[in-house]
Amino acid sequence: MKHIFKFKQFTINQDQCAMKIGTDSVLLGAWTPIDQNPLSILDIGAGTGVLSLMLAQRCDAMTIDAIEIDDNAYEQCVENFENSPWSDRLFCYHASLEEFTEEIEETYDLIICNPPFYLDHYKTDDKQRALARFQDAMPFEHLLESVSKLLSNNGRFAVVIPFKEETCFSELAQSFGLHAHQILRVRGNTTSQIVRSLMYFGFENIPSNSDELIIETVRHQYTNKYINLTKDFYLKM
Repeated sequence: MKHIFKFKQFTINQDQCAMKIGTDSVLLGAWTPIDQNPLSILDIGAGTGVLSLMLAQRCDAMTIDAIEIDDNAYEQCVENFENSPWSDRLFCYHASLEEFTEEIEETYDLIICNPPFYLDHYKTDDKQRALARFQDAMPFEHLLESVSKLLSNNGRFAVVIPFKEETCFSELAQSFGLHAHQILRVRGNTTSQIVRSLMYFGFENIPSNSDELIIETVRHQYTNKYINLTKDFYLKM
């Protein structure tokens, strides 16, 4: 059933969420570096909660908080957290990012976000889907300003954005004191253009490392790099 997505260690119900499980989230959740051993994690715009659940599987952070503004998605996220093996470490707040940033005093070691980023001409009449997908629901400037306030001094911020937005996003991040440390650029296959940038930021101004990921060689023939990145999660990898 398309409303249930089964991973190796947890299951996602997504019938109440406008945005279903997609490659962007799985790549971000699998790729985000955790060598800093974060003790506290924040998932902004959690949707189904998949990023929080992937990080709960990958690391021992005792606090994994999520924020979701949409009523239905919030309820679904809570359900998915409660049904997971890590329910004692996961908590979802029903709030906007602005509300959350104003009310929360503590900071986080790792913040992760798969933000809405589709432009105006793609808009639909489905308000819930539009809220989940479009940048005006969470403008990049608003996102980065909040991240700069919620991130601990040595914390890290991971995000996935369209490749064409990478330069502008990096420049905007720098205006809030955040510098790109690692970038993974994603192509669908060997002949396609780069479509996504996975980016990992911190407050330290250090040289960034960049890499590239190709998902498929031909249709449904996945590269070893993609398989190695996602094999702990996808059932058929």
